[in-house]
Amino acid sequence: MKLYYAPGTCSLSPHIVAREADLPIDLERVDIGKVPHRTEGGADFGAVNPKGYVPVLALDDGQLLTEGVAIVQFLADLAPQSRLAPAAGTIERYRLQEWLTFISSELHKMFSPWLFHPEHGALAANAARTKIAQRLAYIDAHLATHNCLLGETFTVADAYAFTIIGWAKPAHIDVAPYPHLTNYMARIAARPKVQEALHAEGLRQAVAKGAA
Repeated sequence: MKLYYAPGTCSLSPHIVAREADLPIDLERVDIGKVPHRTEGGADFGAVNPKGYVPVLALDDGQLLTEGVAIVQFLADLAPQSRLAPAAGTIERYRLQEWLTFISSELHKMFSPWLFHPEHGALAANAARTKIAQRLAYIDAHLATHNCLLGETFTVADAYAFTIIGWAKPAHIDVAPYPHLTNYMARIAARPKVQEALHAEGLRQAVAKGAA
């Protein structure tokens, strides 16, 4: 399998999951700073994913899977012994999807595009920061009694949350008011497989400092 990724984007989440699941995976970096986007091999990324963004997982049979929340569940199900996702059909699996949806809609899409594209203006950015602060406070309260989002076990939801909340510092959002969240980010950053993924993408020092 091959994961198309770009450093500093949400593709870090499936990258972490693949390493946590001990799944062999090739990496293909995409330059999203230029249009058209090109892979490190020089291919037009638009021909790989017409949506124009990462992540994309190329399967061994030639199929392509897009959208991070789908990819992380697919990878977790390839390695059920990793316990990165509860079994399909259980209430715990729906709790996982509940968290993945929350992170995707209430955090991910508050950061991007509103905080990463200045052309939307200060009004939109300030509204996004207010909403993000409310969501971080909710997660902080949850983590007061849980080590991970689903309880005591690290899952794909934690990989996704770590990735998106890691954008807080470059987006000028202070996480200091959320001590449980701050400790949670530091715990995840310290995981060996997470460190491997960060190092492979050249993000190890920056993200680890932001989480400390």
